[in-house]
Amino acid sequence: MAAESAAVEFRIDRRSGVATYLQIVQQTKQALRLGVLEPGDRLPTAREVVEATAINPNTVLKAYRELEREGLVEARRGLGTFVRRTLGGAPDATAADAPLRTELADWARRARAAGLEKDDVGALFTAVLDSTYSTNGTDSADRSHEGDQER
Repeated sequence: MAAESAAVEFRIDRRSGVATYLQIVQQTKQALRLGVLEPGDRLPTAREVVEATAINPNTVLKAYRELEREGLVEARRGLGTFVRRTLGGAPDATAADAPLRTELADWARRARAAGLEKDDVGALFTAVLDSTYSTNGTDSADRSHEGDQER
């Protein structure tokens, strides 16, 4: 009996400027972070991905090799490619992030209602993430309080 593929479906954006294999890597990592993929799940075969996306099989294999190099998946000869480990927080992270997910979904609906396109929302969200998770280790709220301490 063949193992079933996990419920992950790759979406390729040919206009994104991001290499196709990297899109597969990024989408797999997102599925790992969100708990869509769990250890033991089988990724779709290269043939299944090719049929769904019309990309070159070597592109799929390159993405899977990159994921394997990072220790996230393992290829099992004759069986497929399987998830080795997840990404993200604690095992209960899905339950813990449910309120945040709801707030973010509400925010995204408001942004759409305000006329923002998906790319605009992505750019805005990325800018906020970059400022919040800046490399110097302090976020904008921390910096706003620094002046208070000097007074």
